[in-house]
Amino acid sequence: MKKHIFFDLDHTIWDFDRNAEETLNELYHTYKLDELGLKSCSDFISKYTENNHQLWADYHLGKITKDFLRSQRFSKTFIQLGVHPDAVPHQFEDDYVSISPTKTNLFEDADHVLNYLQQKYTLHIISNGFKETTLTKMSLSNLNPYFENVIISEDVGVNKPDPIIFEYALDKAKAAKQESIMIGDSLEADIYGALNFGMEAIFFNPMGKETPADVNKQITHLKELLKLF
Repeated sequence: MKKHIFFDLDHTIWDFDRNAEETLNELYHTYKLDELGLKSCSDFISKYTENNHQLWADYHLGKITKDFLRSQRFSKTFIQLGVHPDAVPHQFEDDYVSISPTKTNLFEDADHVLNYLQQKYTLHIISNGFKETTLTKMSLSNLNPYFENVIISEDVGVNKPDPIIFEYALDKAKAAKQESIMIGDSLEADIYGALNFGMEAIFFNPMGKETPADVNKQITHLKELLKLF
């Protein structure tokens, strides 16, 4: 019998890619990136998304630092798209980090599903996101009332999939493994992190990515949780 549900935030509840796209569209015009030779905003967003996802995968595994991620994701994108390194707008990252967390797009039916689950279970967040941006997203998207605890990797000192962060989260929630379940979009950080820790997990897979054979629980839409719980 489950009592505690642990959610990832970015790409699971808070629609990271949609919020990033809105922010980058604004900054594309603010910085007049077309004058730097970037004639297509959609190409810029696509290349940034590819680089950002790879850097975050490395960050989850402790291969790179927060500062390296932030210094590389845009500079790498600009240079790959033909912008001379001397012309890369280095304030771009700071402006992105200021604006993006203020966006409030959630995945479809997120509020409805969280409201339903909150009536039956105790809900928590475990996020590898950066502390200041995570707290801003939670507050401005009105997510705080749903969650008993918000566990942020920067506070713990390790990222998912390290078992230490799952142990920390369960201790804080006063929850046992067998009465807890993790829901997230990252196979490495959320799903294998939880499974290797001995905790059940549900893979949130809205893009319909190929699912490994050893991942036997997945959803493509949050509303599927209404039937599962």
